[in-house]
Parts: sequence; C-alpha cells; structure tokens
Amino acid sequence: MTGAVVIGVGNEYRRDDGIGPALVVELEDRWLPGVELFVSDGEPTRLIDDWDGVPLAIVVDAVLCEPSTPGAVYRTDVPLHGQADHDALLESHPHTAGSHSLGIPDALRLGQALDRLPKQLVVYAVEAADVAFGTDLSAAVAAALPGLVDSVVAELTSSRAD
Repeated sequence: MTGAVVIGVGNEYRRDDGIGPALVVELEDRWLPGVELFVSDGEPTRLIDDWDGVPLAIVVDAVLCEPSTPGAVYRTDVPLHGQADHDALLESHPHTAGSHSLGIPDALRLGQALDRLPKQLVVYAVEAADVAFGTDLSAAVAAALPGLVDSVVAELTSSRAD
C-alpha cells in the first residue's frame, strides 16, 4: 500500500522549471518504502490520478515571483477536506503562481468536486531564476536542491512515525 506520493511538477527542458523532476531523480536513489514517485507536467487530472486517496501527497514545483529570490523554498500545508478556503489560500499566497498555465489550485478544485484528494497535501515551491529552454538548473536553484531533498525526506519520515 502506498503511504505517500511525491510529485515533481515541471519540465526538465525549461531550466529551473525542472526542479520537480530533478527532486524525483534524487529521491530515486533513496530507499523510501511505501512512497511512489511521479514526474508530472502539472496537468490537473494527472495530479489527481497521482494523489487520489493517499495519506500524504508532496508536490514540488517551480514558481515565478516578483520580486524574486531564486532558490528560495516555501512549504505550504494545504487545507483539505471540508476546508473551503484552500482556493483562497493558494491563489492569494504569493508563492503558488507556478510556471505553468494550469496547476495545483485547478487540480484542487477538480479533485474536491470529484472527491479525489489526498488526506494531506504539502506543496514545496522553489523560486525560479530562469525558465528558458535548457536542461541545467540555475546556480541558485541547483544549490537549493540538496536541502529540498532533505526536507522532503524528513517530511516522509515524520509522516511514517505519526
């Protein structure tokens, strides 16, 4: 049985937008029993398919902010199940404007309408410096990756202890 999913959202061919897929690659080298890893383009129905009914879903995505602090990492515990303010939280939070046209707020609305949400949703947003074509992360985002990996692993470990 799956106890958690980690979903790395992004496009590895758009530089910093590849932070989610890069995280998944790093986690593949670790022993994480009961954890499924997914790479996603952020399309809402795919997110819903990946997180439907799991105890914990962790989503990692790049965000574009103004003013920008490339490499900054933000963690949001998204309220679910009967807490109608999750739309307002995500859409008003300055660090949830992903680098995709559709994203987590759309998936949440659809998932709620279809009753296909995880039990707990945690979003890690990493501020991007460059989402132009290319396969390398910017220096600031690459420097944030090891700490992000440690944070996600700690989150997964603590959720198993609960």
